[in-house]
Amino acid sequence: MRTLGFIGTGGMGSGMAANLIKAGYSLVVNDLRREQARGLESQGAAFKESPRAVAESCEMVLSMLPYNEAVRAVGLGGGGLHEAASGAKLWVDFSSIDKKTIVGVNAELQKKGWTVLDGSAGGVEEAAAAGTLSLWISGSKELFDQHQPVFKAMGKKILYVGELGNAKLVKNAMAMFAAIQHLGLAEIFSWLKKGGVTEEAFYTVLKNSQQSSEAIDRICEIVVSRKYKPRKSWMPKDVGFGLDMAREMEVPVPFTALAYQMFSIAQATGLDGYEATGIACNVFDLITGQKQGH
Repeated sequence: MRTLGFIGTGGMGSGMAANLIKAGYSLVVNDLRREQARGLESQGAAFKESPRAVAESCEMVLSMLPYNEAVRAVGLGGGGLHEAASGAKLWVDFSSIDKKTIVGVNAELQKKGWTVLDGSAGGVEEAAAAGTLSLWISGSKELFDQHQPVFKAMGKKILYVGELGNAKLVKNAMAMFAAIQHLGLAEIFSWLKKGGVTEEAFYTVLKNSQQSSEAIDRICEIVVSRKYKPRKSWMPKDVGFGLDMAREMEVPVPFTALAYQMFSIAQATGLDGYEATGIACNVFDLITGQKQGH
């Protein structure tokens, strides 16, 4: 039985890690908050006190971390992977961060004999738990092919997207596109409602048009039901990374910039504690006078 390491056992990470256990892998885990890993420990995972200890106890390290700084700390900080004296020398990081960070960390870890694969995951916590995530992976194609069983234990659609860092770009791109899509749909629904066309009626129109898709159906079902799931949305963060990259590349992204400002309105008015669809609808309720800010 192969032993894998998993660092970052929050909402997404715990689901991904649990599926590795279900697939028959032995697992060692680490998180800054021990309580986050208790559920995995109850399923047989062994907790280690540091990323270094994880690496020294397994053949391959995976991670799902919240911020650029967390990825740097796991790779290069005190007790980080770079201090490991034995064990794993392959790290697959699925964190939603920017390309610059993963490329920079990889450059330093290479000096210690490490290889980094850059991954991103499309989906929410429920998809992570169900093993139905879309996984985008970049870096060594040989290692991508070699470790397919590991990836397939966590995701339903596994795609290779090229050189290291591309998976982070793809994640940012999907967030940018989704933000524009959510806000665009919320705007149209709001406009039509004012004109006398109900959300239910327009959802039926969309379902019977060439615009119909799984993503649009999901958004429309939430708009119609007005049942917004309370949850911290990571979409504004990922969209922000996309804007940062766009500035560096000197590429104009006006729609993405506007979408980010709309999310900022939600943050400033206390209407952002939901999934992206809820945020989009709350923002348009606010600016059309249907909802008062907090």
